Amino acid sequence: MEMKSIPGTKGYADVAPKFIEATTAIDFTKLHQDFLPFIPKVAGRILDLGAGIGRDAFEFSQRGHSVVAVEPTEEFRIVGKKLYHSPMIDWIDDCLPKLSLLSDQANQFDFILASGVWYHLDDEEQAMAMERIASLLKINDIVALSLRHGPPGAGSHFFPTSGRQTIQDAYCSRLTTLMCIENQPSLMQHKEKVSWTRLVCQKQER
Repeated sequence: MEMKSIPGTKGYADVAPKFIEATTAIDFTKLHQDFLPFIPKVAGRILDLGAGIGRDAFEFSQRGHSVVAVEPTEEFRIVGKKLYHSPMIDWIDDCLPKLSLLSDQANQFDFILASGVWYHLDDEEQAMAMERIASLLKINDIVALSLRHGPPGAGSHFFPTSGRQTIQDAYCSRLTTLMCIENQPSLMQHKEKVSWTRLVCQKQER
């Protein structure tokens, strides 16, 4: 069953088994190696946006963090709760750019991960999402983003992403870019035409 009418979820229900298999085959530390130095060492609150089946959320929980895993696709949430069960993970049925169910959590998170979700948002939504993310971060804390470039994956609702534009959106939302690594290859098989940009931004007091 497709989740409501959220555009970014279109296509995922049809390929859920393949997506789940591909996700579990990728190691967290290898996928997010550039982000590892920025993940809090002290237990805190982490927000995982577009959490999928919860592989990353579970890894955060294993490191002692309390995690809010936001995932709008019902099939993924069901599998995630079984496959990566942890009392440290709070699953939320919500989506970017508004994240309306997190309205009471302003300035609450120590680290936010948005991996592979940006290309489901158009230009206006990307700017809105960045502003919303900034509102959820504590001062001096971090959001890490992985921007996908190239042919679409499982989803059928996608838009181009730009590292330069994302950095500009971040700046307009009081986020300073600490790291930008472009042209990163995909770790998945048969994705030679797909590349990634990794960004790390920090909320500033301006």
